[in-house]
Amino acid sequence: MDILLVASAFNSLSQRVYAELSDQGHRVDVVLASHGADAVRGAVREVGPELIVAPMLKSALPEDVWREHTCLIVHPGPPGDRGPSALDWAIAEEASEWGVTVLQAEAAMDAGDIWADGTFPVPPAGKSDLYRNEVSDAATAAVLLAVRRFAEGSFKPRPQSDPGIRVTWRDYFRQEQRRIDWEHDDTATVLRKLRGADSQPGVLDELCGREVFLHGGHPEDRLRGRPGELLATRSGAVCRATRDGAVWIPELRPRKTSGDPAPFRRPAASVLAGFPAPPGSGPGMPGSNGRPYWLPEIAVPLELPPERTTWTDIRYRQRGDVGFLSFSFPGGAMSTVHCRRLLAAYRYALTRRTSVLVLGGARDFFSNGIHLNVIEAADDPAEESWSNLVAMNDLVEAVLRTTDRVVVAAVGGNAAAGGVMLALAADEVWCRTGSVLNPHYRNLGLYGSEYWTYSLPRRVGAEAAERLTSEALPLSAASAERTGLVDRLVPVPAAEFATEVERLAAEVAADPDLARRITTKATARHADELQRPLAEYRRTELARMRAVFFDPQAPYHALRSAFVRKLPHGSARPLVREGAR
Repeated sequence: MDILLVASAFNSLSQRVYAELSDQGHRVDVVLASHGADAVRGAVREVGPELIVAPMLKSALPEDVWREHTCLIVHPGPPGDRGPSALDWAIAEEASEWGVTVLQAEAAMDAGDIWADGTFPVPPAGKSDLYRNEVSDAATAAVLLAVRRFAEGSFKPRPQSDPGIRVTWRDYFRQEQRRIDWEHDDTATVLRKLRGADSQPGVLDELCGREVFLHGGHPEDRLRGRPGELLATRSGAVCRATRDGAVWIPELRPRKTSGDPAPFRRPAASVLAGFPAPPGSGPGMPGSNGRPYWLPEIAVPLELPPERTTWTDIRYRQRGDVGFLSFSFPGGAMSTVHCRRLLAAYRYALTRRTSVLVLGGARDFFSNGIHLNVIEAADDPAEESWSNLVAMNDLVEAVLRTTDRVVVAAVGGNAAAGGVMLALAADEVWCRTGSVLNPHYRNLGLYGSEYWTYSLPRRVGAEAAERLTSEALPLSAASAERTGLVDRLVPVPAAEFATEVERLAAEVAADPDLARRITTKATARHADELQRPLAEYRRTELARMRAVFFDPQAPYHALRSAFVRKLPHGSARPLVREGAR
């Protein structure tokens, strides 16, 4: 069936719906609603779809489109729920279970007949994490069901006037409702407010006399201070006291009206480093070492005691012969500092006596490669791009050169660009079935690095490697397995991924054939090195990337800036994906 996806952004859910509909044999095209109503109309004329699906839509479809075509809208709320902030309300009201609804477009928002719906549990996670995982699982299943019902032709959608449906309108969730009262809100309340806005829109607040948006929140079990007081930094995050405890905030975003030249999300400590120090902070220079000099940096060990409740983005633990090096960076972005710290942790893990090392395993993003926000905010973005890429390559090379144990990449969430190549450096890639992979760099005008010219062809062959990197299309986990990018699918909910990975890793460690396998791996790596050294792959890739980074006219710079600042770029032509038809 010819299906046109209309989306305000080709985000995680839109990509997953695209990939899974394509897996089922449908011919799928995409148009961005942000290009305007005429762009949507033009795409409809060009494609001539049998069905239109809108997985993520912030603006109404043109009336002539939904009157002339069946248009299915995904609403992240249960049947009868209406309004633009469904998930925000679910988190604010501490719902234990929530739903998604696929309904037919009509004049009134979210009021159309219901083609499918589903429910999901609401874990204590950030809104964006929830959206990419539980919401995405339920929404994709509901879309596939609705499309099947439409294709069969006999299903009658359920009107919302049915007695069993309770219609509830929920207004837009405003900053006034998100605002934190540091003097009176307890830690649980603060965390709920932070998690309800972790990616967008953030919680508007004031720090050091500057208006900023707070992004993300994690509990702290030991540090204490006056309510609202900044207490410490750790690995780019800042700790702030609550009425009865403290929370870690990983990222800040200066308000656009603040005059900050980089009004987008980035590590909280680096934003604070540019602010004036509070009175009485003592001597020091703003921006010192990329962090506020007037706050202590309080580190924690890689192997945290199980009783600790605190934030850290990299952890190591060991269960018998299996080591687990987990990491979780906001948005999956890895800056130069992130890469260097993760490499140091990886080297630490290699000193431990294990036969299996699991890399990753968290429930959300695995990695999306270099940190575009940090690069864009740098004094010299070209130099920071280069430093970040070199650090990423160092990390990937360390994984490729590990020959004394089996390394497993546990991909619990989405991965893209260099993040996919980090996973491919491992001996096995295990992927949760809800993940989406983007093994390409083209959307940023980049050739790519992280040893992709070695890792990708050896898994999928030269022809498939060329196709994957040039078509620039998202892959479902199932399609990635068929292609050879993924070795094992892990068909569990996001909340169960880490536990299931631990069970599977124990099985690998107990395999009586493991020692022979490790020996065979070392022999193969030696043979590959003799045929063409890794250093040659690195040198060739980095030469092409350096030429782009240090060319002020290269499209990469404009594409990066537009991506980070969420600005339109390129042609206003509808985004009809090449190769999608």
